[in-house]
Amino acid sequence: MYQHQDWQGQALELPLGKVVCIGQNYQDHIAEMQSKTAPEALFFIKPATSLVPLAPAFSIPADRGEVHNELELAVLIAKPLKNAGFAEVTEAIWGYGLALDLTLRDVQGRLKQLGRPWEIAKGFDGACPMSPLVPKAQVQHPQQLDFSLLVNGELRQQGNSANMIRGITQLISEMSQHFTLLPGDLVLTGTPAGVGPLQAGDKLSVILADLLKIDSRVEV
Repeated sequence: MYQHQDWQGQALELPLGKVVCIGQNYQDHIAEMQSKTAPEALFFIKPATSLVPLAPAFSIPADRGEVHNELELAVLIAKPLKNAGFAEVTEAIWGYGLALDLTLRDVQGRLKQLGRPWEIAKGFDGACPMSPLVPKAQVQHPQQLDFSLLVNGELRQQGNSANMIRGITQLISEMSQHFTLLPGDLVLTGTPAGVGPLQAGDKLSVILADLLKIDSRVEV
């Protein structure tokens, strides 16, 4: 069972909520996916049942095609947000961590071709392995954070939050125009280039600046 934890391993007194995500928020990832973009933000939701602890291990489906990594800076919300301005957003943030937005890429591709929604490619059980969270007081410049993913010791994804198309406060403010964000909700802020398939037995390391380093492994 997943429960929000801080970087010292202490459980947080925030409920388990939904995960609200933005797609196409890094230009290099848009290019690698050869995606079509629009002026409107691409938001989607993973249910609370998608959340699992990132460490010591997490499982991926074995029978639904390729499962791709998408490493993202995650933001934990501590106060309700609806039609929120930037100042309200900043006040409502509890802290920051890293999440894997696991994606059933073959399933997503088929659904896109059919013009259908692709929630089942993004929101399946276990689709959001999540790290512990660092309190915002410990993060001096959240919009200048390096983060990276190593798979079997090789660098696969590397990004910096400064390269977001929509910054953290802007995208959360926009989200709150569509979905009320509640205490315990997580916001995923987009993935940089480097998505690719994961295999059972892979050993992962995720690194958030000098704040977090989490080792994990992939199971089925």
